[in-house]
Amino acid sequence: MKKIIISLIAVVLCAGVSFAQDMAQATQSAQNAQAAFEAGDFAAAFDGFKEALIGAEAAGEEGTALVSSCKSAIPQILLSWAKSLAKDTDYDKAIEKLEEAVASAREYENETVGQKAGELIPQVMMQKANALLTSKDFAGAAEAYKAVTEVAPENGAAYLRLGSALSAIGKTDEAEAAFDSAIEKGQGAAAKKQAATMYLKQAAGALKSKNLSAAVAAAVKSNEYLESAQACQIAGQASQLLKKNEDAAKYFEKYLQIAPAAKNAGQIAYTLGVIYQQLGDKAKAKTYYQKASSDPTYGAEAAKQAASL
Repeated sequence: MKKIIISLIAVVLCAGVSFAQDMAQATQSAQNAQAAFEAGDFAAAFDGFKEALIGAEAAGEEGTALVSSCKSAIPQILLSWAKSLAKDTDYDKAIEKLEEAVASAREYENETVGQKAGELIPQVMMQKANALLTSKDFAGAAEAYKAVTEVAPENGAAYLRLGSALSAIGKTDEAEAAFDSAIEKGQGAAAKKQAATMYLKQAAGALKSKNLSAAVAAAVKSNEYLESAQACQIAGQASQLLKKNEDAAKYFEKYLQIAPAAKNAGQIAYTLGVIYQQLGDKAKAKTYYQKASSDPTYGAEAAKQAASL
């Protein structure tokens, strides 16, 4: 960028002897703007080249080279300015300058700079959203990620993190929709895991507060995204308390399929023995009592019940 501007100004200065007095002033403005740019004063550089552009355009044919120089420099200054702002985490201002760079590049027919600036906009928006998420401003992060998805609808990571932010502020339905979009856009493994965890936490909270139907529903939803023994256990416990023994048996059996070596596998097997005994299925009751017979807590009673069947 710096070399480009310097070389363009050099062309102008070589022909300076033929310029009128007002052209000399425009050239001086461009030189000052270049110096400001090299010093990192983007505001002064931008203003200086704009001033030089006006003067060069007023000079007619004599200002043609300087006009070209200024039109090349202005979008690039805006792009560099935006990058500097983003580096300093002034994301909103950086996005504003990137949008100005796109508009300026379009006006001055600088396709290369316009494309670069356009590509950076969603990236800087994502940086802003990530910073908000890291600082636990979940509501702000959600709005920021939504904005990213509007300008970059195929950004699966934005949908994934949008789901995380929405989940953190209790907007479960919206979070689920975001996770579903993330799955569609290549973030399947992470999105399914986060969605499952969201519903698992909801299920555990519902069970604790004795909202049993909600506990079952959330646990089932969790397993739709990613099966876990914990979700099966919650669904089984809640179903048992609801006196829905057939459902409870289904969930507890699934638990043992997923986690056959779990520390509480003996307890779950004993519970299944009790449930099937209540359901009148002596064969299954005996099978599960026998599986629980080695459990240090429930083994003795399980063996006794198995012998009685």
